[in-house]
Amino acid sequence: ISWTGGSINLEEAGEAWRDPMSEIWPEDRSRNKKVELAPAGISQPRVSGVSGVSGDFQGKPRVCIPVFPGTNGEDDAFRAFSRTGAKALEHVFLDRKPEELDEALAAFARSIDESQILYISGGFSAGDEPDGAGKYIAAVLRQSRVADAVAGLLERDGLVLGICNGFQALIKSGWLVNGQSGIPGENHPALTHNRIGRHVARIVRTVATGADSPWLTQINRGDIHCMPVSHGEGRFTAAPEVLKSLAAAGRIAFQYCDSDGVPGMGGDVNPNGSDMAVEGLLSPCGRILGKMGHSERWRKGTLIDIPGMENEQPLISGGVGWFL
Repeated sequence: ISWTGGSINLEEAGEAWRDPMSEIWPEDRSRNKKVELAPAGISQPRVSGVSGVSGDFQGKPRVCIPVFPGTNGEDDAFRAFSRTGAKALEHVFLDRKPEELDEALAAFARSIDESQILYISGGFSAGDEPDGAGKYIAAVLRQSRVADAVAGLLERDGLVLGICNGFQALIKSGWLVNGQSGIPGENHPALTHNRIGRHVARIVRTVATGADSPWLTQINRGDIHCMPVSHGEGRFTAAPEVLKSLAAAGRIAFQYCDSDGVPGMGGDVNPNGSDMAVEGLLSPCGRILGKMGHSERWRKGTLIDIPGMENEQPLISGGVGWFL
């Protein structure tokens, strides 16, 4: 910064500002390190063609949006899918009484059977109990009738998307990591408490690193998008060898990044402290995507004072367009 009669280096000014409190709150510079952009992955595509839809499907794709106790992103998702040409339907999971649960599971399975896309919303399902986010939805997704319905959806070239709480449920139900229902194993990737130990709510940037998925048909590798995050358990963590395997397979769809598209570990870039700055993950088949950033919350004319928020991440439109 320069002015009449003087100047000061911004880095020196920052050090002077931080120094008085450095002994009380020492800065962990290792968290500010940059990380590599995840590789594009395997050379053989998991999905092929501009549209991989099989059978005689015609018309608008139907989207099943279950409403579980405590989720809160259904209306945003309904608007986002409807705006991009899908027929979105909210399915209320009625479980007020024990005797209602059996029919609730059967009705949910039927709704999935009648749909081309399953979307799991964000929120705090069952108050993030018992002892962890997304466990209630994960238990539902592992139930035999629902699991069979999800498997059938994928067999007929359907898609699954989970955001925030939905991402947590897809991880904990086995669908996202293994491509099938199951209890997480010992080396299973996880979404755990944010590194700062509390809820974060802010705008983040992500860079697209995956390529081979119907969800990413309108997104190019290296594209940067801004979107809101709001969660207490969004830190993606996995053993180093698991991270390496996921990256090599091209399954890391998005990473938290700075304005130049460089992924990093600093709190200003990666607020939950996710390993390898992972924000979004693909299943082995590429048809299931889970992510923490709320792509569905974008609406024209909102947050226009934040650079980057003027453009919508074309994630949902890409998934819907896969069927059109």
